[in-house]
This record gives sequence, structure tokens and C-alpha cells, in this order.
Amino acid sequence: MKRTLIIITLLLASCSSNDTDNSEADNSLSSYIEGKTFETGAVIACSGNDVVNPNNVEVYFFPESGSDNFKLFQTNSSNLDPNNYTNYNELEITDEPFFNGFLRKFVGFFDSERWIIVSYELDNEIKLSNPIRIKQLMQPTLFSDLITVNQEQSQMPMFSWAINSEVDNAIFFQVVSTVDNDLISGTYTFENQFQYYNTSNVVLNITDGTPPNLILGQTYKFTVMDVSEDNWVNQLFISEFTVE
Repeated sequence: MKRTLIIITLLLASCSSNDTDNSEADNSLSSYIEGKTFETGAVIACSGNDVVNPNNVEVYFFPESGSDNFKLFQTNSSNLDPNNYTNYNELEITDEPFFNGFLRKFVGFFDSERWIIVSYELDNEIKLSNPIRIKQLMQPTLFSDLITVNQEQSQMPMFSWAINSEVDNAIFFQVVSTVDNDLISGTYTFENQFQYYNTSNVVLNITDGTPPNLILGQTYKFTVMDVSEDNWVNQLFISEFTVE
């Protein structure tokens, strides 16, 4: 009987140890990158409330050509060190196409605020975004269609918009697309204005090649994200315009 108890005890200890090891190895960001080549701040990403369902959070990111194995990691709360990767565990959620696949996004419901990081793999290297602070409860994303369009220069409309809070704003991401969400141009500016296609104030350009001329009389969509320093979308502007 004593021998049987010893065997059972050893088996239980072995199972407990394996469960813990597998959980850490499978889920933590620190375990995922351990012993591998990785680059921080290499994924362009931000997050905001879902315009259709504000109870959800959307995490937008730009996948470089050839990248794969997209992952989303989260902390348990917003009070943890966002730069300590042991605080992050993988969230089992599938990414979706955004702007018909030119960008991608994760969509999910979070019952509390926390930090998140997006990753993908490219050329045998793990790419990580900067930490994103989701603020869906204390600072929900505002939504607006108040875009001013100046078309004095034909086929090169100038877009401008109001800044809700200069304290919260760090950069603007703007997209010109078809009404069916095919991305035509994607740019970043520090200023709350952008002219198609004048890149004099553009600080980052993710457009694929040279964008086409806009067609007179055709309707397009203009989208702007007002992004904070911790990569939260303070305000999202979406408006349609017809080229003059």
C-alpha cells in the first residue's frame, strides 16, 4: 500500500509540473521570444473602440509583405509594467482583414483596461509592436464625420479636421480609400491636415507604390485616426467626398 501511495504522489507531482510548464511556454510573450531573434517597435499598430459595436475593441496593425503568424498578447491589468514581457500572455483570437486586407485587425471584448502587444514573424524574426494601452472604459474612442475638404486644386483635395485634445494626440493616421474600402493611400502626419497626394508633411508613408489619380465625379472615403502616445485612438473620423 505504501508503494502505491508513493507512485500516485509522483504521478500527481509530474502532472502538476507539466501543466505549469506548458502554460508558461505556450502563452507568455517572454517564452515566445526566448532564444529567438526579435525586434521591438517593429509593428505599426494602434487600438480603439469598434465603430459598429463600441463595447468591443479593435486592434489595427500593418503587416509587412511576407509576414505571418499574427499574434496578440495582453496583460491582466493596466497597472503592470508594459515593457516587461513576462506580464503578457497570448490571447487566443483570430485576426481579420481591414481595408480589404491591406491592414489587419483583432476584434474582441475586454472587461477591463490593460496593455496589449501585436506580433508577427518575418524572415525568421519576431516583430513586436510598442505596447498599446487600451482605454475603452475611461477614454472611449470618439467618432465623427466632421472633415473639411478643400478642392481648390482639382483632384488633389486638402483634408483638415479638429483636434479633440492636443495633450492626448501624438500623431494622425489617414487613409484615402474607395467606398468599398480598397486602400489607395495610407499616411501619417503630425499636423491635422493632409493633401492628396502631397507628402510634404507626411512623416510615415505605408502606401503601396505611387497612388493613382483620383477620378473626377467619383466618390471616395477619407478616414483619420487621432492616435495618442500610448497608441490609443482618441478619435476616429470617417467621411465620404466626391472629387471635383
